[in-house]
Amino acid sequence: MSKVILECKDLHKKFGKKEILKGISLKLYEGDILGFIGPNGAGKTTIIKLILGLQNITSGTVLINGHDIEKDFVNAIEQVGAIVENPDFYMYLTGRKNLELAANMYKGIKKDRIDEVVKLVGLEKRINDKVSKYSLGMRQRLGIAEALLHHPNLLILDEPTNGLDPEGIKDLRDLLKKLAKDENITIFISSHILSEIENLCTKICIIKNGKVVETTEMSELKHSSRNLKYIITVDDTSKLKKISDNMKILDNHMFEVLCNKEEIPDIIKNLVEEDIRIYIVNEKVTTLEEAFLKKTGGNTID
Repeated sequence: MSKVILECKDLHKKFGKKEILKGISLKLYEGDILGFIGPNGAGKTTIIKLILGLQNITSGTVLINGHDIEKDFVNAIEQVGAIVENPDFYMYLTGRKNLELAANMYKGIKKDRIDEVVKLVGLEKRINDKVSKYSLGMRQRLGIAEALLHHPNLLILDEPTNGLDPEGIKDLRDLLKKLAKDENITIFISSHILSEIENLCTKICIIKNGKVVETTEMSELKHSSRNLKYIITVDDTSKLKKISDNMKILDNHMFEVLCNKEEIPDIIKNLVEEDIRIYIVNEKVTTLEEAFLKKTGGNTID
């Protein structure tokens, strides 16, 4: 079984009398890419700060590689890399010089390691340029390189795609997938861009009002509903009789039906008996946005 990298147990956080987190529990294994999403004010940033030891936990436990973040902070945080919002650099220095300065904060980081992380994030050709000449996407890559200097096995990213153009978002997505697959790095990523979470993450955690409403594999979330939508293409929808209360005509050749998988053979049989030709039966996969809205009761993402 894969190693547990991050575990949050019954996390509670209060600010005065106001309870922000109400018993958050989640678990990440080696190589997982967890998408962490929720409506405005759900407590996403607060959880990240608790995991990183930036705020005190009211009650509950955060374990990183088996170490308690409050009782054994140094060992817990030792293998964690993080970018919260946009990374800060000395803009008048080169990318390499920024990494060399960051490396001084750790023990035993050698020049070879700097070269390794530069190659990992694909900045070999620009690492000796001043950061002031970097695009936002390149600065995000440099930030990830800095976060990887000390060989972490957990990478925590808070809104890493903010301000990136589509090409920059794709490049970052490909990089994170590579890190998870080739380096066995577990990634915890908070983002408001649901389409990117959907394309990147293997697991999803949805929170609402300080509570977890869903933690599951991405594929299971999108197929978690008993009733699925099927788009059926036929020769002529005008010949259709009502085969279901959950049937909707889309155009002259396609109609939609909400049903479970076991009902499809009977629907096809009925169509054949009505002398209607069937060309295609497609399951309409639920998007993450649809699943999110369903789980949160229509709340908007921030």
